[in-house]
Amino acid sequence: MRLGVIILPEHPWPEAGRLWKRAEDLGFDHAWTYDHLSWRSLRDSSWYDSMTTLTAAACHTHRIRLGALVVTPDFRHPVTTAKQIMSIDQVSNGRLIVGLGAGAGGPDSSVLGWPEPTRAERTARFEEFVALSDTLLRQPRTTWRGRHFEAHDARNIPGCLQRPRVPFAIAAAGPRGMRLAARFAEAWVTIGLAAPGEHTESAQFKALATQAAALEENCREVGRNPADLRRIVHLSRVAPDPYASAERFADLLGRCAELGFTDAVVGHPRPSGIFAGDPDRFERAVSDYAHLHEGN
Repeated sequence: MRLGVIILPEHPWPEAGRLWKRAEDLGFDHAWTYDHLSWRSLRDSSWYDSMTTLTAAACHTHRIRLGALVVTPDFRHPVTTAKQIMSIDQVSNGRLIVGLGAGAGGPDSSVLGWPEPTRAERTARFEEFVALSDTLLRQPRTTWRGRHFEAHDARNIPGCLQRPRVPFAIAAAGPRGMRLAARFAEAWVTIGLAAPGEHTESAQFKALATQAAALEENCREVGRNPADLRRIVHLSRVAPDPYASAERFADLLGRCAELGFTDAVVGHPRPSGIFAGDPDRFERAVSDYAHLHEGN
C-alpha cells in the first residue's frame, strides 16, 4: 500500500515548503493539494493557487510524486490547464500526477458567471475535458471542437517529460465516470460515500467494496485489465481520525488493501476543522507503518 498526504494550499511560504519537504522525509510516496479557488469553511481564510503551490513544492523536494486532487472544469479550460501541467512536469523532473474530477458546483462553479450545469451536463462536460486534456498532453499541436471546449492549433511544446503524458488519477463514483477512468486513467480515486461524517465507517467500507467491484466491471467492458489501474482511497474522508493510533492506521490500510486498493491518502493534520488531528500521532503512525512495510 502506497501512502499519500494532502497538504491544503493555505500555508504561507516558507512554512509550506517545510511541510512538503517533511512529507518527503517521512517516506510518503505522493503528496497532493486541493485545486480550488476557495473552499468550504475556509473560503475567507488564506488560500493559494494549486499550480503555483505544486511548482514551488517541486523545487523543495526531489523524490516524492506531486499532484492536484482534483482538477475540474468548474473554472478551468483544458488548453491553459494542459500548459500548466506540462510545465510542472518539466519543473518536477517527471514527478507530477494529475487528479481529475467532474466538479461539484458551489463557488468554484459560479465565480466566473457560468451557468450551473445539470448533473448530466456536468458529466458530459467532464468526459470532454478528460478526452481533450489527454489529446493536448500527448501531442505538440491540437485542434478540437466539442460542445463544451475548443482548441484551435493549440501548442504544447516541449510536452510532458513523462511519456506519453502525465498520469491521470480520475475521481469517480458513477458508471460514466468509472468508464472514463477505465479508458483514460492510470489511477482511480474515490472518497467513498459523499458528505463526510454522515455515514458510519462500516457503511463507507461497504460502499468502497461496491465501487471497487463496479470499477472492475467497467474495465472489462472497455477491454482493460483491472489490475493495470491503481486505486486510490481518500482515507480521511472514509474513516474519522485514521491515525488515532499506529494500530488503527495499519488496520484501516489493511482493510483497504483487502478491497484491492493500491494507495491511500490522508489529510495533513490541522489544528481544527477539516483534517483536524495531532501532528505527533500523525507522524508516529506514518513512520511505524513505513518501518513495518519497509522492503515489501
